[in-house]
Amino acid sequence: MTLYRGIAATIAGSDSGGGAGIQADLKTCAALKVFGMTVITALTAQNSTAVTDVWNVPEEMVRAQMDALWSDFPVDAAKTGMLSAPGIIRTVVEGVRRWSVSNLVVDPVMVAQSGASLIDDHAVEALRKELLPHALLVTPNIPEAERLAGFSIGSTGEMERAAMAISALGPKAVLVKGGHLLRERSVTDVLFCGGEISVFEDPRIFTDNTHGTGCTLSAAITAELAAGTPLLEAVRRGRAYLRMGLEASFRPGKGWGALGHAVTPPWLEY
Repeated sequence: MTLYRGIAATIAGSDSGGGAGIQADLKTCAALKVFGMTVITALTAQNSTAVTDVWNVPEEMVRAQMDALWSDFPVDAAKTGMLSAPGIIRTVVEGVRRWSVSNLVVDPVMVAQSGASLIDDHAVEALRKELLPHALLVTPNIPEAERLAGFSIGSTGEMERAAMAISALGPKAVLVKGGHLLRERSVTDVLFCGGEISVFEDPRIFTDNTHGTGCTLSAAITAELAAGTPLLEAVRRGRAYLRMGLEASFRPGKGWGALGHAVTPPWLEY
Protein backbone atom coordinates (compact mmCIF):
# COMPACT_ATOMS: atom_id res chain seq x y z
CA MET A 1 0.00 0.00 0.00
CA THR A 2 1.48 3.32 -1.10
CA LEU A 3 1.72 6.36 1.12
CA TYR A 4 1.30 8.65 -1.88
CA ARG A 5 -2.04 10.36 -2.53
CA GLY A 6 -1.38 11.06 -6.21
CA ILE A 7 1.21 11.88 -8.86
CA ALA A 8 2.17 15.42 -9.89
CA ALA A 9 4.64 16.88 -12.38
CA THR A 10 6.39 20.23 -12.23
CA ILE A 11 7.59 21.88 -15.44
CA ALA A 12 9.98 24.51 -14.15
CA GLY A 13 13.50 25.77 -13.61
CA SER A 14 16.08 24.47 -11.16
CA ASP A 15 17.09 26.66 -8.21
CA SER A 16 20.59 25.64 -7.14
CA GLY A 17 19.97 27.31 -3.78
CA GLY A 18 17.12 24.88 -3.08
CA GLY A 19 14.48 27.37 -1.95
CA ALA A 20 12.41 27.79 -5.11
CA GLY A 21 11.87 26.15 -8.51
CA ILE A 22 11.70 22.40 -8.88
CA GLN A 23 13.48 21.91 -5.57
CA ALA A 24 10.69 23.70 -3.68
CA ASP A 25 8.07 21.90 -5.75
CA LEU A 26 9.44 18.45 -4.94
CA LYS A 27 9.77 19.27 -1.23
CA THR A 28 6.17 20.48 -1.22
CA CYS A 29 4.89 17.36 -2.98
CA ALA A 30 6.77 15.15 -0.53
CA ALA A 31 5.33 17.01 2.47
CA LEU A 32 1.81 16.59 1.06
CA LYS A 33 2.41 12.90 0.30
CA VAL A 34 2.20 13.27 -3.47
CA PHE A 35 4.76 11.67 -5.79
CA GLY A 36 6.54 14.51 -7.60
CA MET A 37 8.26 14.38 -11.00
CA THR A 38 10.07 17.03 -13.03
CA VAL A 39 10.47 18.51 -16.47
CA ILE A 40 13.42 20.90 -16.09
CA THR A 41 13.18 23.99 -18.32
CA ALA A 42 16.20 25.97 -17.12
CA LEU A 43 19.27 25.73 -14.93
CA THR A 44 19.95 28.69 -12.68
CA ALA A 45 23.08 29.47 -10.72
CA GLN A 46 21.67 31.22 -7.67
CA ASN A 47 21.90 31.51 -3.95
CA SER A 48 20.02 33.55 -1.37
CA THR A 49 21.41 36.86 -2.64
CA ALA A 50 21.50 36.70 -6.45
CA VAL A 51 20.90 34.82 -9.69
CA THR A 52 24.31 34.77 -11.36
CA ASP A 53 23.53 32.73 -14.48
CA VAL A 54 20.63 31.11 -16.33
CA TRP A 55 20.87 28.41 -18.98
CA ASN A 56 17.72 27.40 -20.79
CA VAL A 57 17.29 23.71 -21.46
CA PRO A 58 17.06 22.96 -25.22
CA GLU A 59 13.49 22.66 -26.46
CA GLU A 60 14.15 19.12 -27.66
CA MET A 61 15.06 18.09 -24.13
CA VAL A 62 11.97 19.74 -22.66
CA ARG A 63 9.88 17.81 -25.18
CA ALA A 64 11.72 14.55 -24.42
CA GLN A 65 11.14 14.94 -20.67
CA MET A 66 7.42 15.55 -21.12
CA ASP A 67 7.09 12.60 -23.48
CA ALA A 68 8.99 10.35 -21.07
CA LEU A 69 6.70 11.19 -18.16
CA TRP A 70 3.29 11.24 -19.80
CA SER A 71 3.94 8.13 -21.90
CA ASP A 72 4.44 6.12 -18.72
CA PHE A 73 2.91 7.70 -15.62
CA PRO A 74 -0.74 8.55 -14.86
CA VAL A 75 -0.04 12.20 -14.04
CA ASP A 76 -2.94 13.52 -11.93
CA ALA A 77 -1.95 17.20 -12.03
CA ALA A 78 0.88 19.38 -13.30
CA LYS A 79 2.23 22.87 -12.82
CA THR A 80 4.50 25.20 -14.74
CA GLY A 81 7.00 27.57 -13.24
CA MET A 82 9.92 29.31 -14.91
CA LEU A 83 9.43 29.30 -18.70
CA SER A 84 11.82 32.01 -19.82
CA ALA A 85 11.74 31.77 -23.62
CA PRO A 86 8.90 31.73 -26.19
CA GLY A 87 10.21 28.51 -27.76
CA ILE A 88 10.15 26.70 -24.43
CA ILE A 89 6.60 27.90 -23.76
CA ARG A 90 5.46 26.68 -27.18
CA THR A 91 7.17 23.33 -26.61
CA VAL A 92 5.32 22.96 -23.30
CA VAL A 93 2.03 23.94 -24.95
CA GLU A 94 2.61 21.31 -27.66
CA GLY A 95 3.19 18.72 -24.94
CA VAL A 96 0.09 19.81 -23.03
CA ARG A 97 -1.95 19.33 -26.20
CA ARG A 98 -0.26 16.08 -27.23
CA TRP A 99 -0.79 14.45 -23.86
CA SER A 100 -4.12 16.12 -22.97
CA VAL A 101 -2.61 17.42 -19.74
CA SER A 102 -5.36 18.10 -17.20
CA ASN A 103 -5.37 19.95 -13.88
CA LEU A 104 -2.68 22.34 -15.11
CA VAL A 105 -1.62 25.10 -12.70
CA VAL A 106 0.37 27.94 -14.27
CA ASP A 107 2.64 29.95 -11.97
CA PRO A 108 3.73 32.79 -14.28
CA VAL A 109 7.23 33.21 -12.83
CA MET A 110 8.72 36.48 -14.05
CA VAL A 111 11.08 37.90 -11.42
CA ALA A 112 13.34 36.19 -8.88
CA GLN A 113 13.25 37.10 -5.19
CA SER A 114 16.52 38.99 -5.69
CA GLY A 115 14.86 41.16 -8.36
CA ALA A 116 16.47 39.50 -11.38
CA SER A 117 14.19 39.20 -14.41
CA LEU A 118 13.54 35.60 -15.45
CA ILE A 119 11.38 36.15 -18.55
CA ASP A 120 11.40 38.56 -21.50
CA ASP A 121 8.48 40.42 -23.09
CA HIS A 122 8.16 37.96 -25.99
CA ALA A 123 7.86 35.09 -23.53
CA VAL A 124 5.17 36.97 -21.57
CA GLU A 125 3.12 37.30 -24.76
CA ALA A 126 3.54 33.61 -25.57
CA LEU A 127 2.45 32.75 -22.04
CA ARG A 128 -0.62 35.02 -22.26
CA LYS A 129 -1.78 33.89 -25.67
CA GLU A 130 -0.67 30.25 -25.88
CA LEU A 131 -0.32 28.71 -22.40
CA LEU A 132 -2.97 30.39 -20.25
CA PRO A 133 -5.90 29.02 -22.32
CA HIS A 134 -4.85 25.51 -21.21
CA ALA A 135 -4.69 26.31 -17.49
CA LEU A 136 -7.12 25.18 -14.85
CA LEU A 137 -5.60 27.84 -12.57
CA VAL A 138 -3.08 30.65 -12.94
CA THR A 139 -1.45 32.09 -9.79
CA PRO A 140 0.13 35.53 -10.41
CA ASN A 141 1.41 37.80 -7.67
CA ILE A 142 0.70 41.54 -7.96
CA PRO A 143 3.58 42.45 -10.34
CA GLU A 144 2.81 39.42 -12.52
CA ALA A 145 -0.91 40.18 -12.53
CA GLU A 146 -0.18 43.78 -13.54
CA ARG A 147 1.91 42.54 -16.46
CA LEU A 148 -0.74 40.03 -17.56
CA ALA A 149 -3.76 42.31 -17.07
CA GLY A 150 -2.10 45.47 -18.34
CA PHE A 151 -2.88 47.87 -15.48
CA SER A 152 -1.64 48.78 -12.00
CA ILE A 153 -3.06 47.11 -8.91
CA GLY A 154 -3.27 48.87 -5.56
CA SER A 155 -6.39 47.54 -3.87
CA THR A 156 -8.49 44.41 -3.40
CA GLY A 157 -11.00 45.77 -5.91
CA GLU A 158 -8.26 46.11 -8.52
CA MET A 159 -7.09 42.58 -7.69
CA GLU A 160 -10.62 41.34 -8.45
CA ARG A 161 -10.68 43.32 -11.70
CA ALA A 162 -7.29 41.88 -12.68
CA ALA A 163 -8.42 38.33 -11.89
CA MET A 164 -11.40 38.76 -14.21
CA ALA A 165 -9.24 40.34 -16.94
CA ILE A 166 -6.72 37.47 -16.80
CA SER A 167 -9.58 34.96 -16.81
CA ALA A 168 -10.63 36.41 -20.16
CA LEU A 169 -7.32 35.09 -21.55
CA GLY A 170 -8.60 31.53 -21.11
CA PRO A 171 -7.76 29.94 -17.74
CA LYS A 172 -10.69 28.47 -15.85
CA ALA A 173 -9.62 30.16 -12.59
CA VAL A 174 -7.25 32.92 -11.47
CA LEU A 175 -5.71 33.40 -8.03
CA VAL A 176 -4.20 36.88 -7.62
CA LYS A 177 -1.86 36.88 -4.62
CA GLY A 178 -1.78 40.09 -2.62
CA GLY A 179 1.40 39.73 -0.60
CA HIS A 180 3.00 42.67 -2.44
CA LEU A 181 0.27 45.09 -1.34
CA LEU A 182 1.76 47.13 1.48
CA ARG A 183 -0.80 46.42 4.16
CA GLU A 184 0.52 46.45 7.66
CA ARG A 185 -1.18 43.48 9.26
CA SER A 186 -2.96 41.32 6.66
CA VAL A 187 -2.49 39.51 3.36
CA THR A 188 -5.38 39.17 0.92
CA ASP A 189 -5.62 36.80 -2.06
CA VAL A 190 -8.43 36.87 -4.61
CA LEU A 191 -9.74 33.82 -6.50
CA PHE A 192 -11.96 34.21 -9.56
CA CYS A 193 -13.54 30.89 -10.54
CA GLY A 194 -16.80 30.00 -12.26
CA GLY A 195 -17.86 33.63 -12.39
CA GLU A 196 -17.52 34.04 -8.62
CA ILE A 197 -15.01 35.90 -6.46
CA SER A 198 -13.59 34.35 -3.28
CA VAL A 199 -11.48 36.53 -1.00
CA PHE A 200 -8.96 35.01 1.44
CA GLU A 201 -7.54 37.22 4.16
CA ASP A 202 -5.10 36.22 6.89
CA PRO A 203 -2.79 37.98 9.34
CA ARG A 204 0.56 38.80 7.78
CA ILE A 205 3.45 36.61 8.93
CA PHE A 206 6.35 38.98 9.48
CA THR A 207 9.46 37.34 8.05
CA ASP A 208 12.09 37.99 5.38
CA ASN A 209 12.31 34.24 4.74
CA THR A 210 10.03 34.35 1.69
CA HIS A 211 12.17 32.84 -1.07
CA GLY A 212 10.06 30.34 -3.04
CA THR A 213 6.63 31.33 -1.69
CA GLY A 214 5.03 31.45 -5.15
CA CYS A 215 6.53 28.15 -6.24
CA THR A 216 5.49 26.51 -2.99
CA LEU A 217 1.89 27.74 -3.14
CA SER A 218 1.34 26.65 -6.74
CA ALA A 219 3.03 23.30 -6.02
CA ALA A 220 0.85 22.74 -2.94
CA ILE A 221 -2.32 23.47 -4.92
CA THR A 222 -1.11 21.14 -7.68
CA ALA A 223 -0.34 18.40 -5.16
CA GLU A 224 -3.80 18.69 -3.65
CA LEU A 225 -5.40 18.57 -7.10
CA ALA A 226 -3.36 15.42 -7.80
CA ALA A 227 -4.80 13.95 -4.60
CA GLY A 228 -8.34 14.58 -5.87
CA THR A 229 -9.09 17.69 -3.81
CA PRO A 230 -11.61 20.09 -5.47
CA LEU A 231 -10.10 23.36 -6.70
CA LEU A 232 -11.47 25.73 -4.04
CA GLU A 233 -10.41 23.42 -1.22
CA ALA A 234 -7.04 22.84 -2.93
CA VAL A 235 -6.48 26.61 -2.86
CA ARG A 236 -7.45 26.76 0.82
CA ARG A 237 -5.11 23.90 1.68
CA GLY A 238 -2.31 25.32 -0.46
CA ARG A 239 -2.52 28.64 1.37
CA ALA A 240 -2.60 26.86 4.74
CA TYR A 241 0.50 24.81 3.88
CA LEU A 242 2.32 27.95 2.71
CA ARG A 243 1.56 29.69 5.99
CA MET A 244 2.92 26.70 7.90
CA GLY A 245 6.08 26.86 5.80
CA LEU A 246 6.46 30.57 6.51
CA GLU A 247 6.05 29.98 10.23
CA ALA A 248 8.75 27.29 10.08
CA SER A 249 11.03 29.31 7.77
CA PHE A 250 14.75 29.81 8.33
CA ARG A 251 17.76 31.64 6.89
CA PRO A 252 20.39 29.21 5.59
CA GLY A 253 22.37 31.84 3.65
CA LYS A 254 23.24 35.53 3.80
CA GLY A 255 20.19 36.82 1.92
CA TRP A 256 16.53 35.90 1.64
CA GLY A 257 15.59 32.96 3.84
CA ALA A 258 13.73 29.83 2.76
CA LEU A 259 10.49 28.19 3.80
CA GLY A 260 10.38 25.22 6.13
CA HIS A 261 8.84 22.73 3.71
CA ALA A 262 9.11 19.72 6.03
CA VAL A 263 5.87 20.39 7.90
CA THR A 264 2.79 18.18 8.16
CA PRO A 265 -0.57 19.92 7.67
CA PRO A 266 -3.49 18.89 9.88
CA TRP A 267 -5.45 17.14 7.12
CA LEU A 268 -2.58 14.60 6.84
CA GLU A 269 -2.20 13.89 10.56
CA TYR A 270 -3.82 10.51 10.58
